[in-house]
Amino acid sequence: MADLSTKFMGLQLKNPIIAGASNLVKEVDNCKKMEEAGAAAIVYKTLFEEQIELERLQLNEELNQYNERHAEMISLFPNIEHAGPREHLSHLRKVVNAVTIPVIASLNCTFDETWVEYARQLENTGIKALELNFYAVPGDFKRDGKAIINEQIDIVNEVKKNVRIPVSVKLSPFYTNLLMVVQNMYYAGVDGFVLFNRMFQPDIDMEKIAHHFPYNLSHEEDNRLPQRFMGLLYGEIHGSLCANTGIFDGYDVAKMILSGADCVQVVSTIYQNGMGQIARMIGQLSGWMEKHQFATIEAFRGKLSKKQLKDPFAYRRVQYIDILMKSDEIIKKYPVR
Repeated sequence: MADLSTKFMGLQLKNPIIAGASNLVKEVDNCKKMEEAGAAAIVYKTLFEEQIELERLQLNEELNQYNERHAEMISLFPNIEHAGPREHLSHLRKVVNAVTIPVIASLNCTFDETWVEYARQLENTGIKALELNFYAVPGDFKRDGKAIINEQIDIVNEVKKNVRIPVSVKLSPFYTNLLMVVQNMYYAGVDGFVLFNRMFQPDIDMEKIAHHFPYNLSHEEDNRLPQRFMGLLYGEIHGSLCANTGIFDGYDVAKMILSGADCVQVVSTIYQNGMGQIARMIGQLSGWMEKHQFATIEAFRGKLSKKQLKDPFAYRRVQYIDILMKSDEIIKKYPVR
């Protein structure tokens, strides 16, 4: 039987499938079901500082909206302090204590100081690793890309100084040169890289003529981008590589490992196919390995990466040119009616 074990940031995993951050993991029972289905680790729902600040503001407005209805009235309610991240930390601690597989916390902050403060608090819950979720939406025309990257590297430096557990970063693909960003973050001490973030993208309701916010699940075709960057990064940095986005079955997992990934994170396929999909993915991966006589994950990891391929053009623009030269083939497959 194939050995599916692998390592991510020094953590020993029984297989390469990690349940990614989502609302599903807020329930302890769901986390137990994921572990029973075979998940090798769980990433707990991201702690977003912006969400905490918004909740604090809303609570303050609700408690004080009637304060000045009468001249003698100073306050209708007793002073109540917002719990801040305490509720999040409490739920996370329950998950850590409920499962035997590694639990990884995810963090996204807006201020430099709180990255470190919350990172320390998350570490104290007993998590095995920390994922910095560098989710940033550009909104300032005067701020250049270099400043954003330098700020993120500074955050990495400060967090690494203040925690003892491994630290990964979850990045979006929207950097001018992602390879350079990954390399510089690795030099700053990052232990692993999760590629890629699912960016928030509102849609427009054409009847109401207003924005609406659909569920941001991935699609199977979305895995080509992380697959490519796994192949570009494998063997070039010593940090761990985790593929994310568009990974729906065991064959998708095999593709990512062939490209160079140590492991994958999955969310959308669990939403769409249930917790049991994790077990099915493990079975598919194991069956594929046995069919191709790969006894271990390491036996084929990176086999189709840029580093391992003899074809020097496999990861270059020539692929795109080759597709253009064969563009007539799509007309044969999908004739215009």
